Formats: sequence, C-alpha cells, structure tokens
Amino acid sequence: IGAAKLVVVIAIFLLTFYVISQVFEIKMDANLGQIFARSALDAAAHSTKPPRYKCGISKACPERHFAFKMASGAANVVGPKICVEDNVLMSGVKNNVGRGINVALVNGKTGEPLDTKFFDMWGGDVAPFIEFLKSIQDGTIVLMGTYDDGATKLNEEARKLIAELGSTSITNLGFRDNWVFCGGKGIKTKSPFEQHIKNNKDTNKYEGWPEVVEMEGCIPQKQD
Repeated sequence: IGAAKLVVVIAIFLLTFYVISQVFEIKMDANLGQIFARSALDAAAHSTKPPRYKCGISKACPERHFAFKMASGAANVVGPKICVEDNVLMSGVKNNVGRGINVALVNGKTGEPLDTKFFDMWGGDVAPFIEFLKSIQDGTIVLMGTYDDGATKLNEEARKLIAELGSTSITNLGFRDNWVFCGGKGIKTKSPFEQHIKNNKDTNKYEGWPEVVEMEGCIPQKQD
C-alpha cells in the first residue's frame, strides 16, 4: 500500500510539474510573441518613416549632382537661407545674411563653399556688388536670395551681369519682390532654378511684402 501511495504521489507531483511547466511555457511563448509582434511593428514604423535627403530636399539627387535648397527672406524679419550638400551656407541663425541680395558661391566641381556676401540694395551702393559679380570665376555655382528689398539700387549693369549667370527674372525684379536664383558663371543656357514673386499689395502675404519663395533641386557637377 505504501509503495502504491508513493507512486500516486510521484505521479501527482509529475503531473503538477508538467501542468505548471506547460502554463509557464505558454506564458513565455505569449510574451515572446508580443515582443516579436512589437519589434515587427517598430520595424514597420521605421520603414514607413520617409528617408532624409541632403538639405532636406524631397528626393535624392543623382550621381554627379549637388543637392541644394534655398528660401528668400520673410518680409524684413526672417533672413534668407541657402543650403548646398547639407551645408547651410547662409541663414539668420548663422548671422551672415542682410538686407538686399544675399549671394553664396560654390565650387562647381567639388561642391565646396567659396564665399558668402550680402549687398544692401536699398541703402547701399551697387558698385561693390558689380565688382563682386565681375570677380566670380568660371565654373562657379552662384546662389542668390533677396531679403527685405533687393532691387532699388540695382542698375542695368548689375542686372546684365546676373542675367549672364542664367537669370531670366532679374530684368523684372522690383521693389520688395521675393526672388531666389541658382545659376553659374560660364553657363551656356538659362538656369532652370529660379523663383520670383512680385510685391503686390492685393496679394501680399505680409503687409508690405509677398510670401517667402522656396526652391530645391540638383545642380549638375561641372565636368572638365
């Protein structure tokens, strides 16, 4: 009888152990399932997150092209911004922008920044701007953006020099118009990279200024 009781006790113990182990394994499997499900959801969330391209542009540039994004100033409050190849060349944050026409020069072969300057076309003199435009070397990418007013002091010579960089809107740029442009010294055709909004009291976003103009694109690398 004692042996039979012992067998029953052992059987009950083993059965209990088996049931407990099964329950724990099921729970463990459920937890693992939740972990895998969560990681799959996380992976899906990450995969749907849009990729970031240079300068925050909407799509990647092809090989041998430089990504750029730029914006004109907002009224006389927020300065223009110029970014090339993920390098912010000019902005209010960098404190290197000013009233008038803001200019960034970039090496057309390497994409390296060469110079940044702004020229006051309201209270300043156009002569230094003309000298600067004449000094730009062939093969240089030229990016320009207005802030506040970029046209009052512009004369025919300055406009002609900018037109030679590929601009078509410069001849019509007027008082407090917003304008962004990307061209190049030695360019053979008109640049496709240009945006211009006229100052018009009936359509202006701000009281005395039109809305900000933004532009992005891919500049072909200069080939030998």
